[in-house]
Amino acid sequence: MNKPKLAKPLPGNRNFIRIIGGSWRGRRVSFPDAPGLRPTPDRVRETLFNWLQPSIVDSRCLDLFAGSGALGLEALSRGAREVVFVEKDQQCARALQAELKRLGGPLKARVMELGAARFLRTPGEPFDVVFLDPPFGVGALAEYVPLLDAGGWVRAGGLVYLESERAAGAPLLPPHWELLKAKSAGEVGYHLARVNPRPGQ
Repeated sequence: MNKPKLAKPLPGNRNFIRIIGGSWRGRRVSFPDAPGLRPTPDRVRETLFNWLQPSIVDSRCLDLFAGSGALGLEALSRGAREVVFVEKDQQCARALQAELKRLGGPLKARVMELGAARFLRTPGEPFDVVFLDPPFGVGALAEYVPLLDAGGWVRAGGLVYLESERAAGAPLLPPHWELLKAKSAGEVGYHLARVNPRPGQ
């Protein structure tokens, strides 16, 4: 899922984010309330996609805790070839499917309505970019970084975005992962890592 805690929604309105760059720049995307859902703030997304600019076009991306879909939709808007959205909350997953349909265009996007751990235990092809933005306060990065690595879900040279509460500090990474960037904004700590080839590969 994605980021700082949202202000309480206005009465009678769903929450929404705006896509901040690319072909859908300025388009508004709605999403329902769900426990722990924190769409990544605009300024964090802007910084992240500045980091990713050389790598996002024609990339294959995984938005593992999709929530509102903010990160995967931003990637599609900026030229990603394919995005797989994984979201276990039925209401969020179906809202995301509806938003993808509404946005239209020649998309290659899939919404998988299942939990992240279950998804990572199924066979699949590695991704170029992975967005890993789990709920805060449950130590999820410590659980899901090893699962991503063990399953070979990121190609050698691929990039992983990691988001957590600022107080948690930099995430613990496997030895062949390289931390490239690290910043914070408010309560959010966010990081970009590269997955280098394992020794001997």
